[in-house]
Amino acid sequence: MKIGILGGGLCGLVAAHALSGEDEIVLFEKMPFLGGCLSSYHIDDYWIERYYHHCFSDDNQLFSLIRDLGLWERLEWHAGSTGYFSRDTIYPLTTPPQILRWPELSLIDKAKLAWLTLHAKKIDLLSLDDIPAETYILDHLGSRIYSSFFEPLLKSKFGKNRSKVSAAWLISRIAIRSNRGVSGEHLGYLNGGFHQIIDGLERSIMSKGGKINLQNPVTSISRKDGCWEINGESVDAVLSTIPPQELGNITGLMMPEIPYQGAACMTLGIERDVSQGVYWLNMKDEGPYGAVVAHTNLVPQERYGEHIAYLASYFSGTIPARLDQKMREDFCSRFGIMEKEIHWSRMAVDPWAGPVYTTGYRSLIPAYEKHGIYIAGMFSEENYPERSMEGSVRAGCRIAGCIQKKDH
Repeated sequence: MKIGILGGGLCGLVAAHALSGEDEIVLFEKMPFLGGCLSSYHIDDYWIERYYHHCFSDDNQLFSLIRDLGLWERLEWHAGSTGYFSRDTIYPLTTPPQILRWPELSLIDKAKLAWLTLHAKKIDLLSLDDIPAETYILDHLGSRIYSSFFEPLLKSKFGKNRSKVSAAWLISRIAIRSNRGVSGEHLGYLNGGFHQIIDGLERSIMSKGGKINLQNPVTSISRKDGCWEINGESVDAVLSTIPPQELGNITGLMMPEIPYQGAACMTLGIERDVSQGVYWLNMKDEGPYGAVVAHTNLVPQERYGEHIAYLASYFSGTIPARLDQKMREDFCSRFGIMEKEIHWSRMAVDPWAGPVYTTGYRSLIPAYEKHGIYIAGMFSEENYPERSMEGSVRAGCRIAGCIQKKDH
């Protein structure tokens, strides 16, 4: 069977990897590179992801893929520290003494927050699907914890949509990050970069006769004589990993409307660390980005010969004008960085970076087959209520299994 796959992100590549060999694969990717949100830049003699990434200790299907690609020995674990930037001050919030010194919450508030972190994995997420995150925190932890801790996070991540976000997303995010020790979260990274997963999948697909078309956006899909045609090429089955509404625009078929948002991520190579050793620094103060993710405060800086930091911003609709310039200027001003201390910067923008997990999102999750087309991706149940590399790997394997089952 000949299968046409739309999208060369992690989900599409995993599905192609699982299906190639037994089936004939042709993959269409609109960008000049593979990987989607897991794609990477090649800077001098190293690779660095366009968007910050790490994995977690229970990402079992991702680990299975890493083993399958011969990369297991390169997986390593680091302690990920966190903090808040508030009133022009960096507050590390990783160790118990640091948390106790944080002036914006009382001891009782901190105890409530610790309790939620410890018990998040035991909370039934299904029961939270229709409850706004804002409502849940206000009811269970109070207004001070919401305004001082959670509202800035929700605002930086979802902007004006923050009041619509489900508590299921928020609690799952807390739960997945509850694997902590006194030195921080237990986070995984591939020595050399996650681009090795993308490269390994590409080699596997092509070695089994698969065809990968880069810079080839799909503009037409039609049904003809019992087969499908993608951009005029005949295939027996179509597997789409792009947002369902985008697939609907191409095919003219009714597809689910999934709420999405865009991401704008600036990556900088800089002379020095700006976050006092903190890996993930949430920005409570107003600015054009919601977090500073200091990659070289997680992975040893010596591997790169410079410090690497990400400025993370999300948007709905169109990207704000001159956002890249505003982010760089704000970063220099806020952290006292001179232009000459910035070795390079790159801006990655994806208007379809991921779903917004609004209340009732579970009811929006589409079936794996719609109008005879197989669909899976960040919108699938494997990525609900928190998208991740693990979720995309699981979704890719799941949809490949659906096709194989139908084929036999």
